[in-house]
Amino acid sequence: MTPAGSELRRTLGLGDAVVVGLGSMVGAGIFAALAPAAHAAGSGLLPALAVAAVVAYCNATSSARLAARYPASGGTYVYGRERLGEFWGYLAGWSFVVGKTASCAAMALTVGAYVWPGQAHAVAVAAVVALTAVNYGGMQKSAWLTRVIVAVVLAVLASVVVVCLGSGRSGAGRLDIGLSGGAGGVLQAAGLLFFAFAGYARIATLGEEVRDPARTIPRAIPLALGITLAVYGCVALAVLSVLGPADLGGTTAPLADAVRAAGVPELAPVVRAGAAVAALGSLLALILGVSRTTLAMARDRHLPGALAAVHPRYQVPHRAELAVGAAVAVLAATVDVRGAIGFSSFGVLAYYAVANASAWTLDPVPTAARIVPALGLVGCAVLAFSLPVVSVIVGVGVLAVGVVAYAVRGRPAPR
Repeated sequence: MTPAGSELRRTLGLGDAVVVGLGSMVGAGIFAALAPAAHAAGSGLLPALAVAAVVAYCNATSSARLAARYPASGGTYVYGRERLGEFWGYLAGWSFVVGKTASCAAMALTVGAYVWPGQAHAVAVAAVVALTAVNYGGMQKSAWLTRVIVAVVLAVLASVVVVCLGSGRSGAGRLDIGLSGGAGGVLQAAGLLFFAFAGYARIATLGEEVRDPARTIPRAIPLALGITLAVYGCVALAVLSVLGPADLGGTTAPLADAVRAAGVPELAPVVRAGAAVAALGSLLALILGVSRTTLAMARDRHLPGALAAVHPRYQVPHRAELAVGAAVAVLAATVDVRGAIGFSSFGVLAYYAVANASAWTLDPVPTAARIVPALGLVGCAVLAFSLPVVSVIVGVGVLAVGVVAYAVRGRPAPR
């Protein structure tokens, strides 16, 4: 039961919910994830994208069914708690908050690297402060800004696709699909690419602010995921057609290099600007999602109860947003968190593993319907342990810290 005075206002319709999901998925990931994925998979990049999409679809389907049943802030934290028990909900929430806080810092530093490389940390902190202020002002302002960001990013990506595919330097021979990176490389690339698909969770974590959630959320999640998959597929094909997997795997700015290779270097600054805007969109949505999960965990005393407060005027979890913003700003100012992307992927996959296990328990569930959460659960486990070894070790270690903290603190009082 939600404590009196801590309810959030339901202001988001279907279009807003889809835009929030798109703002999370069609973000900085597509500008950065293609290169390391191509390096791991080689000619298996497109199969890796397909594997990541299948796992994402399973997770999205499970999340949509659960969100319709439990339309409250917190996403899988709530689902795991209600379907599997307090500990599993806590573990999902811990994975999400810790992993996504690091991911927020990575997105902020991405903004800094594109806008002003020499002062990346200062720009990153300024971006965190500005977007935390936007979120503090209420969900309608956040949804409006996300809509603008999504429109800009889609326009930039469309120009990249048109330029690359329309170039005389585009060649179908570079799209040769194979397994030059081996099956392990394909799975590792899928795990890295999954990072860019994970934004549909933001729709579920905002469940308490969506109008008619039982109908809106199950429609918004697959819609946002389908649009994102179509965009990613087109961009991957276009970039591969001019660079090929080897050159794509060796670049640090794949889309900017692709338009240069296509013979239109003047478009590269526009692509860089688009990357910065995309990172801002991801950061905005990430801060929203982490603050809402923090709110849900604070309500249950897994985190300090003061973080459960909702602003009486703006109807947002203002203390949770300020706490998350402060943590991200400190990381962005002091740490290079590029290596945390692998850990963040591990945490997100652990989070969705709990979601699929929770969806498995929904009743009544036809036997055929259980194939999706089962496939999603297995897929999450396989991709998580296919990530780089360091990411796996750090991920397991951080989860272990959360388990110890839970054991020391003990079970919270009944809600």
